[in-house]
Amino acid sequence: QVHLVESGGGSVQAGGSLRLSCTASGWSFDVYAMGWFRQTPGKERERVSCISRSGGRTYYIDPVKGRFTISRDNAKNTLYLHLNSLKPEDTAMYYCAAGTRFLGCMTRDFDYWGQGTQVTVSS
Repeated sequence: QVHLVESGGGSVQAGGSLRLSCTASGWSFDVYAMGWFRQTPGKERERVSCISRSGGRTYYIDPVKGRFTISRDNAKNTLYLHLNSLKPEDTAMYYCAAGTRFLGCMTRDFDYWGQGTQVTVSS
């Protein structure tokens, strides 16, 4: 059974940094593309960043390019998201997910989801 657990969220001031982690268990981590998504109340969940199975390809939405860095350690079954230069608009619940298709980093292609970790950025 696929199980994903996020950690590392918290409250920071604008300009601060966080590192999110997502630990996977119950399956072969490196057979799935992985992604980070976020959601705020009343809005649809949106993609943030995705990474291919090997880690050789990454995708970022424009608002986070140059500020966020996604990475994975397949030996540790762990996905990371480094968040730098945080802005109040980055405030959201962040979810990690595993999927079969990296290309486009589309929510519909990700089948397994964690419970989320809250990131709150104050101005």
